[in-house]
Parts: sequence; C-alpha cells; structure tokens
Amino acid sequence: MYLFLSMLAVSDLELCAATLSTLLKLFWFNACEIDFDACPIQMFFIHVFLLMESGILLTMSFDCYMAISDPLRYTTILTNSTIAKIGVGLLLLAVAIIFPGPFLIKQLRFYFGHISITTSNCTSTHLTAFLLTGIPGLEDFQIWISIPFSFMYLLAVIGNGLVVAVVAWDRSLHEPIYVFLGMLAFNDVLLCTVTVPKMLLIFWQGSSLSTFPACLTQMFFVHALFLSESAVLLAMAFDRYVAICSPLHYATLLTGSLISKVGLALVARSVAVVTPGVLLILRLHFCQSNIIHHTYCENMGIAKLACNSIALNSIYGLTAALLTTGLDFVLISLSYWLILRTVFRLPSREARTKAFGTCGAHICVILIFYTLAFFSFFTHRFGKHVPRHALILLANLYLLVPPTMNPIVYGVKTKEIKMRVLGLCSQTK
Repeated sequence: MYLFLSMLAVSDLELCAATLSTLLKLFWFNACEIDFDACPIQMFFIHVFLLMESGILLTMSFDCYMAISDPLRYTTILTNSTIAKIGVGLLLLAVAIIFPGPFLIKQLRFYFGHISITTSNCTSTHLTAFLLTGIPGLEDFQIWISIPFSFMYLLAVIGNGLVVAVVAWDRSLHEPIYVFLGMLAFNDVLLCTVTVPKMLLIFWQGSSLSTFPACLTQMFFVHALFLSESAVLLAMAFDRYVAICSPLHYATLLTGSLISKVGLALVARSVAVVTPGVLLILRLHFCQSNIIHHTYCENMGIAKLACNSIALNSIYGLTAALLTTGLDFVLISLSYWLILRTVFRLPSREARTKAFGTCGAHICVILIFYTLAFFSFFTHRFGKHVPRHALILLANLYLLVPPTMNPIVYGVKTKEIKMRVLGLCSQTK
C-alpha cells in the first residue's frame, strides 16, 4: 500500500514539474512563445505521467480489494517483486501509448518548417535600465542636501557598527534584549548601505542609470530590510513584555534557541512577502519612459512606469504593508499597553521608574521608526497636493533617520551599551 502511495507521490511531482514551470513563466514574465521542439516533449511527459497516475490509482484499488477480500493471500500475491514489475509495466505501457503522438507531431516540421506559437496580445519588453533623477525640483540644491545625508550615513554606519561589535564581543551582553539590539543595528547598517551610496552618487554627479536587474535587487532589499526592521522591533517589544509582565518565565521562554528561530523567521517573512512584489514587477511591460523621479528603486515607483494595469501591484503592496508593518505596530502597541498596565500596578515608585527605564530607549526607537514610516506612507497615497520633492525627501528620511538615531538613543538610554562603547573606543586609542 505504501509503495503504491510513494509511486503516486513521485508521479504527482513529475506531473507538476512538467506543467508548473511553463505556467508560472507565463503568469510572471508573460512568456508567450514556446519552441516547437519543447512543446512535444512537454506534451509527452504530461500524458505519460497522467496515464501512470491513473494506472497507480487502479493498482491501489486492487491492493485494497485484496487486503479486505482475501487477506490470507495478500502477502503472497502482492510481493515486492510483483510491485516493482507493476511499476515498470505501468511506465512502459504509458510510454508505448503516448510516444506515437509526439512523434507524429514532430513530423509536421517537414511540412510546415519551424513553427513559433505566439499569442497576439503579447509584446516584447526591451527595457534594460532605469534613470534615477534624484529629488525633482531640487536638482540645484542636491549637492548641499548631500552634506547632512553623508553625515547621517557615516553616523549610522559607525554607531550601529559599534553596537554590533560590542554585543558580539562582550559575552555579558549575550542576553535577549542586547541580541535583538545587535540584530537591529546590523539591519540598520544594511538598510543604509542599500540606499545611501547610490543616493549620494546622484546628488554629486546628477541622474544615474541603474540596470533593470540592479534596480529590482535594490527594490527587494529596501523593502525586505524595512520589514525585518519592523519585525525586530516587535521581537524587542515581546522581550520587554515578558521581562516586565512575566519575569519568572523570562529565562525559560527567551532562550538562545528561540532567539535564533526568531532571527530566521523574520528573514523568511521578509523574503516571502517581498518576493511576490518583485515577480509582479516582472510581469509588467515598460514601453514608454524609463525615468524614475526618485533616489532609489522602490516598488510603486517602478510599477507606475508600466503601460499595462498595475492594480494588482497596488493591491498587493497595500495589503502586504497592512499585514506586516501595520500588524507589527498593532501588536507592539498592545504589548506596551499590557506593560504600562503592569507597571502602574507596581507598589513602589522606584520599581515603576526602573521598569520605565528599561523600556524608554525602545519606545523612542519605535516612535521614530513608525512615525516617519506611516507619515511617508499615508502622504504618498493621500497627500495629492504635497509637492513631489517633499514626498521624495520623506521617503529618504524614513529609511535614514531611524538607523542614525537608534545607536544614539540606545547609547544615551542604555547604560551597559554606553559603558561598553566608551571602553571599546578607549581601547582603540
């Protein structure tokens, strides 16, 4: 019974492989052509495995019949040797039945020559690069804008780099809250590096070309790192909730194994959410302008250049944002409501002050990140009268300000981090 089941599973896998690759290629890339040699081969495998599927289901029904109607002879009739012969026989029978069909179709080449099948509504896309223009309307001032942006980038990289180094090297900081802080700092360094160097190049040298693959790659990492930043903040909120509301279970709940799983989960979530957005971009046709009035490649900025409908891109982008960043914010707010409720019930003022102190830095970071992100998000969608240069500046600031401020906030608010950073700086001197 189980051998027949495994045969059925193999047949299912082969049947899916023979069809889904072409199907997804059609859905994602609008690939409407198929080579004449490839078509009969695909047809052959589809029909062979379809017949095998039917034959295996027939043998499984016979297996059930023998097991129930004649159980005493079951093991002597359906031996491993018999099952192997049945499997080979089904494959040979399917091949013998199907082979003449593709063979006869291939003979049509002698009568019709090379055939290419193309649907009439498919158009070729030859777009190879996008032109990033920077901040529209402020081209003459971009060299001056680059000065604070350069300073903020250096501060973000150095500050977050120090936090990562301190958390990694000091074993006394290998506690959940500091490990999450190290994750946040590392994510901030990556988020800045994905956007700011290209942005500064545009500010210094003017409009810059970005190849289509490079633009999609930047878009992927911008959105994925932004989602992972939100996920890390949620994990830190949960850490504070457990530490204050359920301190006796803190050590047993937030173990090293759980933190590792959380790290992998937030990376997997970011990739799973952002990848469909990239695939939805690949299905679009760009037959007009390739100019992006922005400093980096982002989802809707690319989609708006397409000639065909981007309704699906817009719906997916809005839904993904609400179900990830929006839901993270709701859960963070809920956790801090529960934290505040617990803190206000503490009997002593000193205990309340200490509890607030452990959450102060995290609350500041959350406010900086989500205030800028939501303000930029809603302004882009509902601020029809807001100047375009203001929207682009906001889009740059909500990716740059949080990474710049996070190490400052944690350096000021967190005594352990401040002491370790000062010690590391004094050692390097």
